[in-house]
Amino acid sequence: MASILATSLDVWDLPVGAKVGITAVAGLLVGVLTWATAGTRDGEQVGGDERSWRPPDQWPPVSAHFTGRTESLAELREVFAERRSRGHAASASPLVVSVYGRGGVGKSVLIARFGHEIAGHFPDGRLYADLRGAVEAPISPEEVLIGFLRALGVRLTTDPGGPAELRKLWLTWTKGKRILICLDNARDGDQVKDLIPAEPGCAVMVTSRQPLFLLNTYDKQLSVFSEAQGVELLARLAGDDRVVADLESAQEIVRMCDRLPLALSICGGRLATRENWTLRELADRLKDERRRLDHLQLAPRLDKSVRASLQLSYDDCTGLQRRLLRLLSLISAPDVPGWVAGELLATSEPDGADQLEVLIDAQLAECSGIDFAGVMRYRLHDLVRIFARELALSDDDDGHRRAAVERVFSGYRRRAESAAVARWPQDWGRRAKPVDPRSAAQIQSSAADWLNAERLTLVAAISQARSLEMWELAWGLGRAFCSLCHSLRAYWSDWRTVADILCEAALRMGDQRALGIALLDRAAVTGGQGNHRSAVADAERALEIFTDLGESWWAARAMRTVGMTLFSDGNLDRGQNYLIGAIADFKGEEDRWWAARTQRNLAELRLAQRRPKEARELLEEALEVFKYDRNRYSEAQTLRAYGEVLAATARGLHADGDGGAAEAFTRAGFSLDRAAEMFRLRGELWEEARCLRAAGEVGNPADGLRELVYVRRAAEMLTALGDSWGVARAELSAGRAHGRLGRTQEAQESLRQAVRDFEELGDRWWMARSLRYLGETHLEAGDRQAAVSVLRQALDIYRSLGNQSGVGRTLELLRRAGG
Repeated sequence: MASILATSLDVWDLPVGAKVGITAVAGLLVGVLTWATAGTRDGEQVGGDERSWRPPDQWPPVSAHFTGRTESLAELREVFAERRSRGHAASASPLVVSVYGRGGVGKSVLIARFGHEIAGHFPDGRLYADLRGAVEAPISPEEVLIGFLRALGVRLTTDPGGPAELRKLWLTWTKGKRILICLDNARDGDQVKDLIPAEPGCAVMVTSRQPLFLLNTYDKQLSVFSEAQGVELLARLAGDDRVVADLESAQEIVRMCDRLPLALSICGGRLATRENWTLRELADRLKDERRRLDHLQLAPRLDKSVRASLQLSYDDCTGLQRRLLRLLSLISAPDVPGWVAGELLATSEPDGADQLEVLIDAQLAECSGIDFAGVMRYRLHDLVRIFARELALSDDDDGHRRAAVERVFSGYRRRAESAAVARWPQDWGRRAKPVDPRSAAQIQSSAADWLNAERLTLVAAISQARSLEMWELAWGLGRAFCSLCHSLRAYWSDWRTVADILCEAALRMGDQRALGIALLDRAAVTGGQGNHRSAVADAERALEIFTDLGESWWAARAMRTVGMTLFSDGNLDRGQNYLIGAIADFKGEEDRWWAARTQRNLAELRLAQRRPKEARELLEEALEVFKYDRNRYSEAQTLRAYGEVLAATARGLHADGDGGAAEAFTRAGFSLDRAAEMFRLRGELWEEARCLRAAGEVGNPADGLRELVYVRRAAEMLTALGDSWGVARAELSAGRAHGRLGRTQEAQESLRQAVRDFEELGDRWWMARSLRYLGETHLEAGDRQAAVSVLRQALDIYRSLGNQSGVGRTLELLRRAGG
């Protein structure tokens, strides 16, 4: 009013003194009017309004289906109780609690629930404002302050001024008060900081989709539900009886909803209004990812649609971040390391990682943890991935999408091949240079850690490359993966799957050399799983291909594979011919490592033929090569085989009553212990397990219980590694260990299990050996009839295999049994 009068006075031609007098009077009138229309400092109204005003209660209602969040509520109670126990006087500022998390996770519902619980501690009112931070036009702090001041009874009949004046007025009117304030859906810290009062008796609870980094704040990230909490919410909405009747489908719905409370609430609401729907029917509808978000929408509103909720977070990103999100959704992998973002955007690794971190702040991506290689990994929430893929298919052309995926797969191929060559250089070229033993163990261990970290992502990438008909990338990735699995003797199921894709890719490429290599990789895994006939067929075909191509080194490798597979199938005579030929060819290629390795294989065959002296000579020659080249890994493998030969020699001496048997048993145990320790120090679990199993088969009569412990430990390790053939082999070893201890029943149970396992694996030779040992235990127990029955089964298998050594041993036992 004063300003209006002053302006008006300029129109009149009055003396300056008169103008000043009139202006002073106007100022006095404005002060009186303001006093008459505003409340007092403590918020009480004057005149007739005093009896009608009461503390504001703007708090939102609690959801009727509120569930879960027991731990989160307990945390909030603890924070609030600690603050109360210290007293407001001990604090210089109010309690500020920030709850952040992805859209639809239930932040507002949690705060509403807790606010009603502590309402009695705030007699001066509860204020609430939806800051609309997730939309393009969030509410300004000035608008919120005006609303809060009016709720407290302040009559703002005049212009309150700018942000600074409003802030001062807010601090004045909250002084001495105990008010609970909820700031819902905040965009960032700048939108919130001026809304926090200075009064320590107040409390402010803020929700946001990203961390706000406010001072003096208790920050809590609210995660999605656990599976149990998700099922409980579904039951509250759809009915306990329906969920109990089909718990499996309920759990499946929870998983496909990404355990997101908003999505589960929508599903529960659909089921509640469709009593004719079963949980299985809804689960089947959600399986179709192309329509999943359609089923997770009741109305195009934030609280009724997962898609709408995600759209807000997406719209808040920059164009580059949106593009990264869309492209990231195209990678069919459980999670990825940070370098993938750089490849997708065709930019540097640090720049891509920076954009990925922004998506995490926006709650569109998350860190899935640190992997075995010590690298941070990232993933998209399942529903975010589906949402982003929809946009990618509509907004990005096929050429750009394919190029981005190719860049990622090429990056993985480079890294996979590097790890595979570091792990097993001899698999990648002839006359591979020996690695410095001081660094070899660390390099190979790092390669193993890399595979452990990337296994699931690699398998997904290889399968996706196949589906996209990126055959060269599928072959390159698959070849490296198979080489790593072979060197580790791990991940058998994945190894077999990839080996099949490797062969398909080679055929589609029309590359005979690539096909030969793929066939050898497949023969390695199928033979290791006991399917020797299939492995022999693949190896023989590879041998034919390499011979036709003039690839003499690869032909020698194929010849060795044929020999080893025949040996594993019990065909020792044919197997030895291939191994002898391979040794000669490797020496002709001047490849010392492969020649020595194949000699070790031939030594193992000689041991099976009961020719330990020849086996020992072959192993001693191989050991010299590995020691000279300082190849500690191959040296340890050969020491293990050497220990097995020494153990066989010791058993022979013991059977003959030779007094030197005790020393021979000691030497065998020492060799196996040394090999196991070498592998243990390198972290080679599969090789260590083989050493432990061999130590359990030494047969030292003075060490029976310890040997049984070795076998059990080996079985545990092989089970953890997924080596079903190795587990069956350990079961056979356990049967023999029990037998040496006189535990006939336990021995027979283990051997029967071994028979069943090898039969299931299709390994007839080891099945025959298990039957032969079972027959021997029956014979030693005096049950000749049972012995004859199983020994005849073993004899039939040995004869079908052409295994004369096995036939001879079985006939000898049958003669003893009178059969």
